[in-house]
Amino acid sequence: MSELSRTPAHAAPIIDPFGRHVSYLRVSVTDRCDFRCVYCMSEHMTFLPKKELLTLEELDRVCTAFVRKGVRKLRITGGEPLVRKNVMWLFKSLGRLLDEGTLDELTLTTNGSLLHRYADDLYACGVRRINVSLDTLSPTKFKQVTRWGDLENVMNGMAAAERAGLKIKVNAVALKGVNDEEIDDLIRFAHGRGADLTLIETMPMGDIEGDRTDQYLPLSEVRSELAERWTLKDIPYSSGGPARYVEIAETGGRLGFITPMTHNFCESCNRVRLTCTGTLFMCLGQDDAADLRQTLRAYSDDAALEAAIDEAITRKPKGHDFVIDRKSQAPAVARHMSVTGG
Repeated sequence: MSELSRTPAHAAPIIDPFGRHVSYLRVSVTDRCDFRCVYCMSEHMTFLPKKELLTLEELDRVCTAFVRKGVRKLRITGGEPLVRKNVMWLFKSLGRLLDEGTLDELTLTTNGSLLHRYADDLYACGVRRINVSLDTLSPTKFKQVTRWGDLENVMNGMAAAERAGLKIKVNAVALKGVNDEEIDDLIRFAHGRGADLTLIETMPMGDIEGDRTDQYLPLSEVRSELAERWTLKDIPYSSGGPARYVEIAETGGRLGFITPMTHNFCESCNRVRLTCTGTLFMCLGQDDAADLRQTLRAYSDDAALEAAIDEAITRKPKGHDFVIDRKSQAPAVARHMSVTGG
């Protein structure tokens, strides 16, 4: 008899101290990436030793435990998740939860560099919607922002994803002096291919060998400027994440705003993040965490794992306290976004 079959099919759902049902788990499968985006990491990163990472089987086990606890959405992240060796095994295994009806959605966030190779396999595993990070449509700027990336390769990957039947949402980090003059073009690009566009404020996470105040672009300002050129209508649409959406009358498409700095989204937070080392962060902007790897490896029965999850959720805070200004140049948390999971 398998270890999973010894555990009840459904355990008590996880509710945090503020009455929020945790129904969304973001899982980083690697801290490694084939880009070095200037707002995310240093060009000279030191990555985790492979022995510290959860195995794919361990990732599957902890994801399955969360689904038994009422999680209905799994997002696979990184780093760049598709650089993880044999990661398609994990997608295929988790796809069984979609077939069983215990999971509503399995998706991922990717930089698009390997989509040309994996798009068909992702669709076969049950993935139907993906987020692609794309901050600029200029090949020159793209190289500057990502340091190592190739825009043409990403475009080819997006085309492969569309051919495979994957619905794309484009994510763009708003960067002052980099893509602030391109927002209109990004709207036309995304909406022209039937994709949503979500703008994201840069967050003070990890040492990037630079001053984030030079990058930070408040989305409250961006929205005000967009409203002078586009007709924006607030809509109640939600993709399950923190974005607040408007519909643009001229394109018929949706534009999302993720604003951890100017207007945080904590009051409705339904998610937690698992790192590739098995560390569970109950809040993106706080350092408090739970070590699930130790429990995973110490107990073959999942009862202890579920108890550890329950205990961790009792410590989920009401919100984060991100600050970016000249007086607060140190990152709010020391870990990089690539460690926590994008």
